[in-house]
Amino acid sequence: MTASFPCVQAGSFLTLHYRMAGPAGDLINTFAGKPATLTLGAGELSPALEAHLLGLAEGSRATFELAAGVAFGERHPDKLQWLARQVLNDGGEADRHYELGDVVQFPAPNGQGRFAGSVRQLRDGAQGGAVLLDFNHPLAGQPVTFEVHLIGIL
Repeated sequence: MTASFPCVQAGSFLTLHYRMAGPAGDLINTFAGKPATLTLGAGELSPALEAHLLGLAEGSRATFELAAGVAFGERHPDKLQWLARQVLNDGGEADRHYELGDVVQFPAPNGQGRFAGSVRQLRDGAQGGAVLLDFNHPLAGQPVTFEVHLIGIL
């Protein structure tokens, strides 16, 4: 009788190391630190990445190459938005100095969780200036390498 290892299915609770990288290098890499824990289907990974995990056995190691736009969709110009510096100040960011590439987090409109935008441009002005935020995922429209080591499945 051979022992069988649990396999990833919808709703599985996973302990894993993973790496997501685009053309500019790693965006996330847990291999050098603590493993991540997540529940499949809870929105912690994109559906395209989760689909590659389905059916993998506990202890598996795998690397997937996803074509541009598959992992996080295409880039959308309408997700670039200017936000008045006063809005950021009113949101509790009055003393913050922004640099290009900084990530700014906001509460979701429904109060459930948070979302983020990255600073793409800064503009000074008589009204206190504005910040151009990009609400696209940093890897949207890019090819993605997704590497995993499934440590445990519940």
